Amino acid sequence: MQSVVIVGSGLGGYSVAREVRKLDKTARIAVVTADDGHFYAKPMLSEALRLGSLPSDLSTRTAQEMAAQFKGEVWADTHVERLDLEKKNIRTTRGDMTFDKLVIASGAEPVVLPLDAPPSSGVFAVNDLCDYRRFRQAADGRKVVAILGAGLIGCEFANDLVRAGFLVKVVDLADAPLSRLLPASNSRFMHDALGQAGIEWHLGTGVRAIESHGRNGGGEGVRVHCSNGDVLEADLVLSAIGLRPRVALARDAGLAVARGIAVDARLQASHPDVYALGDCAEVNGLWLPYIAPIGPAAKVVAANLAGKPADVRYAAMPIIVKTPDCPTVVCPPPDGVQGAWSSTRDDGGVQSLFTDTSGALRGFALSGAHAERGRALAQNVPMLM
Repeated sequence: MQSVVIVGSGLGGYSVAREVRKLDKTARIAVVTADDGHFYAKPMLSEALRLGSLPSDLSTRTAQEMAAQFKGEVWADTHVERLDLEKKNIRTTRGDMTFDKLVIASGAEPVVLPLDAPPSSGVFAVNDLCDYRRFRQAADGRKVVAILGAGLIGCEFANDLVRAGFLVKVVDLADAPLSRLLPASNSRFMHDALGQAGIEWHLGTGVRAIESHGRNGGGEGVRVHCSNGDVLEADLVLSAIGLRPRVALARDAGLAVARGIAVDARLQASHPDVYALGDCAEVNGLWLPYIAPIGPAAKVVAANLAGKPADVRYAAMPIIVKTPDCPTVVCPPPDGVQGAWSSTRDDGGVQSLFTDTSGALRGFALSGAHAERGRALAQNVPMLM
């Protein structure tokens, strides 16, 4: 009987557990997770407020229910302290566990902003359901939220919060929102649309320090000191400046690590009995921190664990930006592809197409009414891998 240990209880970890069980009825499957092990849709975190969803509404299954679903174990609230590849053993805060095959699906962690002064207790980062519970509790009864970062997470939360009635102030070093993901025309369109929705932009400036202070008759508030001299008053701060793959466990164990845990098309790491997928993994040089790649990756991992060699294949995967006041779909061109963007803007929004030097479509960005064409247009973009 094969023993499969999965580190991480996000969509990647649980998807692998379910796929393994489909192919192997006798394997011992154990999921080890640092959080409570509840199953939920992570994209819902950045739109729960405007939809009126409570944190409890987002959880669809408990750890016990998930364990029953894939007929295995879930070690919840358990931190992995060490991975010994030679002995095929992991040391956890709950005890040691041996494995025949190991799958790392530990996800990514928020980037911490270096500041002149340490962040106060009024600064939050939301990367999982537990984080979101704490943020929602702190936001109850508050009115003003400063968001650090105008990237994907920052813009989605900003739109969610402003629609829920908050005054939202967004700070970013870049001169426009989603500047790393969108071409300039789409980025400007989003800036204008979300500004009209009520978001207050503070762009082209960094953050020097954050401090707590008494305000509103002695209540706690947060003051954000920007590098351009501006000082922003808020009730709390949401840090959304980016994510980085969790690779410390793999690196300390001697696995090959680039930006993420280096895996091949089989999702196999540099050790033959270790696999990785999701936000912690870099597949043949590609880091894809999105939902769409997880389903195909989980099936490929399970097939290889069952002794049925398979390689992952990724079609073009458009990213739907959850900003209802500026519907946006983007399919970024692959890194290293030579070409150029061409953009057209009309009353409905912006359409931008990226063509390579041969004239072939390799990516696109659609804003406003044009976003509805994302799925159809993706069929004309070549396979990503």
